[in-house]
This record gives sequence, C-alpha cells and structure tokens, in this order.
Amino acid sequence: MGMTSALSNALSGLTASARTADVISSNIANATTDGYGRRELDLSSRVLGGSGSGVHIDGVSRIVDQGVIADRRIADADLGAATTRAGFLSRIEEVVGEPGTAGSLSDRMAGLDASLIEASSRPDSEPRLQNVLRNAKGVTDHINSISREIQTQRTDADHSIAQQVDQLNSSLKNIEQLNHAILTQKSSGRDASALMDQRQQLVDQISAIVPMQAVPRDHDQIALITTGGAILLDGRAAEIGFTQTGLITEDMTFSAGSLSGLTLNGNPVSTGNNGIMSGGTLTASFEVRDDLAVTAQSDLDALARDLVERFQDPAVDATLSPLDAGLFTDANAFFDPANEPGLSTRLSINTRVDPESGGAIWRLRDGIGATTQGDVGNANLLQTMSSALTRTQVPVSGDITAASRSAAGLSSDYLSKVGAAHQMAEADIAFASTKVDTLKGQELTSGVDTDYEMQQLLLVEQSYASNARVMQTIDDLIQTLLRI
Repeated sequence: MGMTSALSNALSGLTASARTADVISSNIANATTDGYGRRELDLSSRVLGGSGSGVHIDGVSRIVDQGVIADRRIADADLGAATTRAGFLSRIEEVVGEPGTAGSLSDRMAGLDASLIEASSRPDSEPRLQNVLRNAKGVTDHINSISREIQTQRTDADHSIAQQVDQLNSSLKNIEQLNHAILTQKSSGRDASALMDQRQQLVDQISAIVPMQAVPRDHDQIALITTGGAILLDGRAAEIGFTQTGLITEDMTFSAGSLSGLTLNGNPVSTGNNGIMSGGTLTASFEVRDDLAVTAQSDLDALARDLVERFQDPAVDATLSPLDAGLFTDANAFFDPANEPGLSTRLSINTRVDPESGGAIWRLRDGIGATTQGDVGNANLLQTMSSALTRTQVPVSGDITAASRSAAGLSSDYLSKVGAAHQMAEADIAFASTKVDTLKGQELTSGVDTDYEMQQLLLVEQSYASNARVMQTIDDLIQTLLRI
C-alpha cells in the first residue's frame, strides 16, 4: 500500500468517525425527545481498482419499531376517548351531588320532606311555611342548574369538536408538506431523519383524536388510514368538515338536524362508535353531545315530570281544577306531558304561593287554588303533600329505573345511573393507561440507550485516534523523505 492510499484510508476513517460522533451526540441529546428515532450511520468498505480504499458513508438509518408505535397510537385514542367520557360524567355527578352532602339533590329532597312534616305540626306558623317554600325552591333551582350544566357540557363538546377538526385539517396539511419535503431531501441524497421525526410527532398528536395507521409508501412516504377505513392522507390530505354551534339548548339534537355532523371530502360520515372515524376523542365528544348528555337530560326531565305530577294531581290539592298547576310547575303553567323535553330547565315553583311574586304563603296550607285563607290549624294539605312526595310510584318516562320509587328515591337512582357510568369510564381509563404505559415502555426499548451510545462513543474515539495516528506517521515519513 502506498502512502497516498494509506492517507486516503485514514482520511475516510477520520470523516466516518467524525460523522458517527455527530450521530451519537444527536442520539444522546434527544434521548427523552418524543417522536425521536434513534440514528445509526450506515458504513461500507470502499473499493477502488480492486483494492480497499477506506470507508464509505452510505447514509443515516432511523431506527423505530413501527408495529409498537401503531399499537401505542390506538391505545392513545382509547385513553383519550375514555377520558372525554369520564370528564362529562364526573362533572354531572359533581353537580347532582353525593347523597348526604349538603346542597346535593338528595339532600334538598330530604329537606323538603322534613320541612313539610315540620309545617304540618304547626300549620299556623308562617316561618315554617316559608321554610317549605325555601326548600321547594332549592329543589327546583338545583334541577335547573343540573339541566343548565348538561347543556353547557354539550356546547363545550361541540366547541371541542370544532377545535379537533381544525387541528386535524391543519396537521394533515402539514404532514402532506412534510411528505414532500422528505421526498425532496431523499432525492438530493440528504438525511431526512429530522423531518421524519417531525412527521411522527404530528401523527402522534392527531392519532388521539382519530385512531389511525401510518401505511408506508415508496421513498419513505406515508399514507394515513383510520382503523375504520377512512383515508385521511394518501398523497393529498383529506378535508374534514364540521359547523360549530354557538349555543346548544335541550331541544337541539343531531337527529333533528339542528346540530352538525362530520363530512369527509364533502361526504357525510357516521359519528357513532361504529363509524369510520370512531375510537378517539373526536367521536367521544360527539358521544357526549349527542348521546350521554341527551340521555342525562331526558332522565332529568323524567325526574322533573315525576315531581310535577305528584303535586299537580287534584287528589293531592282539592282546590286545583283539572288544568291548574300544582306546587311545581312548567314555567308557572300546567304541565302537558307532550311538552316534557326541557322540563327540568323550566321547572319552577307556582307563583301563587310565593310572596315575592305576588302570591301568598298561606296557600301552601289552604290550597294553591284557594281564594281566601282557611283554618290556620288545618294541616291536611301539608300532610297530603308530604305523602305525595314520599309515595312510591313507577316513573312514566325516562330510563332511570323501572322500579317504584319515591321522589327522593328517584333522584338517588338518577345519581346512581350517572355514577355507574362514570365508574365504567374510569375503569376504561385505567385499562387504557396501563396499555399506553406498556407500549411506551416497549417503544423505548428501540429508542436511545445512553449507556450503549456512550460505549459507541468510546469506540469512535479510539477509531479517530488510530486514524489520526496513521496520518501523523505518514506525515513523519513524508517529512523524512523531504529531508533526504
């Protein structure tokens, strides 16, 4: 081997060592960076004229386990969906209130019953009648607040859908552009690993919204297809459509056409759990808006109806005509069963018993339809109203229970139904979290091992020193020849 060949070999070795050190330092620096794929420098021996001529740098390989990443993305979507459902149910459970907690719905029902019993023992006591009115208002106000919170949650879910759709559209466009940039980099022989890291991070972000698979295409391109089969990106990014609603009321539903659904490239797609976009936070938000919240509202309306009809019956208050409103009213009017939707929002106390609204408190004792005061010692109506409140009966609407319940029992069953659904959602979160953590652990096994990288760096240092020593020796030989 001539000195020229030796010098060329040593120089290529120095270049390869320097490039390897650069790759290793990048790995160590990004050991905890999400979406970073560990790099390896690809080397091969260089041959010129049948003789070895140093080392050739073939390129940089990005090492990731696509199978584990795909599974982890689906688990992320499951976790996001369960978290979205649990968030709604937790909020409704909180507003209803735990039984035995001051200010809860059950506590207010119990307070109303206790005040009726207390007033019936002294029907002549105006403060006790005022206490009945105060507790009755507490019940209606609480049911009103639950109803308002349900509609607030529906509106928030609708806004969240709009934000997620915007994020999907913008991210898909960015991924499309990154695909083109990666193709350009590869075509010009440059390393595109950093762009591929950026692309993986974007896919990770939107896979929690809609679970998807990254399908490899030629020249390191990818297509994105949901687990339900919808093509979100294959060359060009799809366009997802949705129209946000400013304020949602209890009468507005998707089935009635008053709320927007999803479109994919202008074509309507199902927003249900079996649709082509199902599985992530997007369809979970639709589930909150169009299913969970609608059911919670319907059951609350049924609870309000049960309460109204208990006191609207002329058998309870003989002073009521067949179309007179009782103690609890539909916006101070007689309740028509055909107008049940939204009743929990309109539920109110009859103004005829409320002095602040021009009524008279004595009507709680003498009858809501009474025109003059009766015997102040007559407790019959107060006792009858207490019996009406505690009487067990099967609710005629809603899906809370098919068993016979008192008003307080029905309110407890309403909370129990919400609580049971919340517990199931929390169990789903626990399962999905465990799955995500396990898959992230598997993903890290193909990630950066800093101990291994440091060992490789020591080998690079030795290689660099050896090649430098060769070049120093050649320089000494050349200097000796020049002196001869």
